[in-house]
Amino acid sequence: MQTSIGRSSCTSILIGKKASINGSVIIGRNEDAKTAWPKHLAFNKHEQVKDNHFKSKDNKFEMDLPNEKFSYSSTPEWTDKYGVFEEDGINEYHVAMSATESAYANERVLAVDPFETEKGILEEAMITVVLPYIKTAREGVKRLGEIVEKYGAAEADGILFGDRDEAWYMEIGSGHHWVAQRIPDDSYAVVANQLAIQEIDFNSDDFMYSKNIQNFVYENQLWPENRPFIFREIFGTHDDSDLHYNTPRVWIGQKILTPSVKQEPQSFDLPFIQKPDKPISAQDAQAVLSNHYQNTPYDLTNKKNKDNATFRPISVATTQESHLLELNGENMIHWLAMGVAAQSVYVPFYPQGTKVPTMYKYGKETYSSNSAYWVFKLAGNLADHNWGKYGTDLENAQDDAREKTLHIRYEYDQKLAKETDSEKKTALVDEANDKMAKAALNAYKELIAKLITKQTADSPLRFQMDPNL
Repeated sequence: MQTSIGRSSCTSILIGKKASINGSVIIGRNEDAKTAWPKHLAFNKHEQVKDNHFKSKDNKFEMDLPNEKFSYSSTPEWTDKYGVFEEDGINEYHVAMSATESAYANERVLAVDPFETEKGILEEAMITVVLPYIKTAREGVKRLGEIVEKYGAAEADGILFGDRDEAWYMEIGSGHHWVAQRIPDDSYAVVANQLAIQEIDFNSDDFMYSKNIQNFVYENQLWPENRPFIFREIFGTHDDSDLHYNTPRVWIGQKILTPSVKQEPQSFDLPFIQKPDKPISAQDAQAVLSNHYQNTPYDLTNKKNKDNATFRPISVATTQESHLLELNGENMIHWLAMGVAAQSVYVPFYPQGTKVPTMYKYGKETYSSNSAYWVFKLAGNLADHNWGKYGTDLENAQDDAREKTLHIRYEYDQKLAKETDSEKKTALVDEANDKMAKAALNAYKELIAKLITKQTADSPLRFQMDPNL
């Protein structure tokens, strides 16, 4: 729980390698917290750290860490006053992690195993104490699970892990209990601020869970022993607010990727695991995380739908950044859209970089023109004045930025495939990241100039002059 900005209210997606268009494992999430709270991009180096100890600035959680830290990308806050909140990244062993999808546990469970709010692990610490120390997604689940069992958890969370072979979703449902499920290779999952995992198969390698979770549930009479062990029924919530805030986001995500299945937006029975109608591309996943119910009666950007917009969309003004972490063989992509996903563009960064593009290192709570976060936020803010009038300009800028960044990425993928010298490869990666960042930012700077110029004619101080005067 971020002291300064409240609980994050994210939306997540996980895609198995046979469900994707190119055999990639993809995990991703919108980090939603506050309308003006900048994020930075960081490339953290491989290093040996003597007396490596973590101490949270958000609560009293602390623990010793291994001396060896693997390199990894991340998106920390502009300030660490309330904690680092590194949120997402890919490490040098091709392991991706995104933390967290905030969730809620019910009072029956918390009466017996309450959250360790004072000393338990929080969202702000999870990437920092897990991602630099794991070599597989499964290892990530195991490491975080052991931390939760030893130190306790301070909140209910969903955590995404991925490597070149597997995608895993882990959920913390009480102070010391958790489960995790491997996403089937031919399937995907969309999650929206609810405990979502359904039946646990305790005899399958596709599930992991806290020690004695079954005894905990049965001894405290939280669920009948003769019924399937449905985690979200035992630990989760079923509030009226879920029907407006959470389930519609899962519904629209599944509607985009599996339109053949007809479901209702206010249904508690939406499946956690779903199969797509066709192979999913990174761009399809971006479309899910950028969705605001366009072409439905619930779209907040359409003035005609204003009175019917009763559902919380996936893409909202409080998104700080949106990311997709893609793993395919030796190829790794840290797709990063600063600000509101629907108004931003996903830049396909190389996570093994060593030099962060300049404007992705800057940005504080107050607007500044030298910050990538604020460039994308300003463009979105200008488009917000009238989506009907300026939406096409925004879409054109997005198309321009996408085409240019993807072409640069393609060119450098070819160069890197031919290069064998490690130092030259690193130089190429840094060069590509810088070029892609500049291409996206230049497209948005041009958009900003266009929108500001056009909006000079929108002043209420206009008056139709007599042309003869």
